[in-house]
Amino acid sequence: MESVFDAWAWCASDQLEWRSPATSRPLDKSTMIDAQNPGDLVFVFKEGADSTFLPRELASFHAKGYGLEEEWALAPYAIDDATDLLYERRVRPGDVFWLAAPSLRALVWGLHDWAHFHNHGPFDEPALTELACDLVALEWLRINRELVGVDDADLKRVAHELAALSRFRFEAEGKRAPTDDLDGLFAAPYPEDTSPRPPAS
Repeated sequence: MESVFDAWAWCASDQLEWRSPATSRPLDKSTMIDAQNPGDLVFVFKEGADSTFLPRELASFHAKGYGLEEEWALAPYAIDDATDLLYERRVRPGDVFWLAAPSLRALVWGLHDWAHFHNHGPFDEPALTELACDLVALEWLRINRELVGVDDADLKRVAHELAALSRFRFEAEGKRAPTDDLDGLFAAPYPEDTSPRPPAS
């Protein structure tokens, strides 16, 4: 998938601050992960962050239950804009945003977008680009399963729904997926890079 990003990991994704609402309710796992952008997914600007170059809306319009008032957030339509602008200015995403996501669906999409922010690309192959970001999001979810509060059944469902979504994207684009078994790809551990490395000099 080297062709889908022109700047693989231009910035190390070391930490994402994720917050759920200030209530004691558990993570909402009731909604299927589909192609619709979750309305409860919000990248809120950190106080004092270098963010004036990014499209913005009041965070309170979208993030409910967080006690937000005058705080700003990335405009929901501006994920692609942010991917380009963060890369152009070399502004580390972790210095700019924290993620408001009260549902599993919103969290998965937030992690997907987080992968975009750290891996800039031309988006000439949308289905393949989205597949790469989905795999990263799922691996982060697996690694942090106890912190997030998901179990084997949740992870299995997320993998199955992401595979179905990926299949839909390739069909819509009229291209063949890199494997005929997308369910197997998502169910398996994160794929390791086995491409040959140049000898050390």
